[in-house]
Amino acid sequence: MSVPSAVSSTRQVPLLDLHPQNGPLRQEIEAAVARVFDSQRFILGPDHAEFEREMAAHLGIAHAIGCANGSDAILLALMAAGIGPGDEVAVPSFTFFATAGSVSRTGATPVFVDIQPDSFNLDPAALEEAARSHPKLKAVIPVHLFGGSADMDPILDVAARHGWTVIEDAAQSIGATYRGRPCMSLGAMGTLSFFPSKNLGAFGDAGMVVTTDKALADVLSALRVHGSREKYRHEWIGFNSRMDTLQAAILRVKLPHLNGWTEARQRNAARYQQLLAPAGLPISVPQAADWQTYHAWNQFVIRTQRRDELKAFLASQGVGTEIYYPIPLHRQPCYLSLGYAEGALPESERACREVLALPIHSGLLDGDIEYVCDCLVRFFAA
Repeated sequence: MSVPSAVSSTRQVPLLDLHPQNGPLRQEIEAAVARVFDSQRFILGPDHAEFEREMAAHLGIAHAIGCANGSDAILLALMAAGIGPGDEVAVPSFTFFATAGSVSRTGATPVFVDIQPDSFNLDPAALEEAARSHPKLKAVIPVHLFGGSADMDPILDVAARHGWTVIEDAAQSIGATYRGRPCMSLGAMGTLSFFPSKNLGAFGDAGMVVTTDKALADVLSALRVHGSREKYRHEWIGFNSRMDTLQAAILRVKLPHLNGWTEARQRNAARYQQLLAPAGLPISVPQAADWQTYHAWNQFVIRTQRRDELKAFLASQGVGTEIYYPIPLHRQPCYLSLGYAEGALPESERACREVLALPIHSGLLDGDIEYVCDCLVRFFAA
């Protein structure tokens, strides 16, 4: 089957466009920035405290602790759980590097676990297998990837039987639910990223740890300021990871719009599914699993054995795409010393060969999804 020749296209459908989201809020955001400027309180200022309170209320989780970025959020959660040298932490191999990298930063060792092929999330059966072969495991970080929750009940069951701490990485899944329960409320702690491309994005880096446990919240609040609850008195060895007040002020403006933006993503996902399901194309179209009762659709990721050809063709037609992720974590150069051979985690490796994210952001225009789907049809018809 040959690839159709590129044709001149006047339509551009970027993978992500922040202008439709941020543009209408410009005056409100500028006023929020001016408020911080007038206060001259740029670190842990009033807007930061208010954002923590508002996020906790929005998520339905008692405590929200702002920090510098999503990677630090995972590191803070691991430190609060007492994870350190000699420990092992189970993580999915198919995810962004920060999940495993934060484990390594504590001195612990990541144990890579395979994924379910449909949800892209950590496979509870593979986690059980890892538990039998890794007696030093002390925690597990299920990632709620692409906007949909991992299958948490069996994961929580494995963790409870082995006495592990559960830290939910919800960097891509703010607001998502598992069988009607909020993600990040199921384990000991949950982590968020407000990187600009996220459903709720800052104007730079920012992150957050949430928990239902007051004692953990107190430790987390101290760890982000060098382990100090009282100035110049340090109860723990923490580090500097505070969310800038400017970012908190901007995120406060954007938070009331989050549900509407997520609902737009949900409509876009449904439209893709409506158009692609009956088309008979040799692709796998993502669907929410039955436990993913509120899917945030941070990404809409199809699978095809002709991924690289398709990506190149869509680029020629003005359609932006991305590969999340091209290399599984257990095959990253920095982790080859752990001894995971090629083929050790087959579903993670197969996903890395087949996945392609299509545009799904809330700023898509009328006809954009139809155009993308038409491009897919033309590609596979050639």
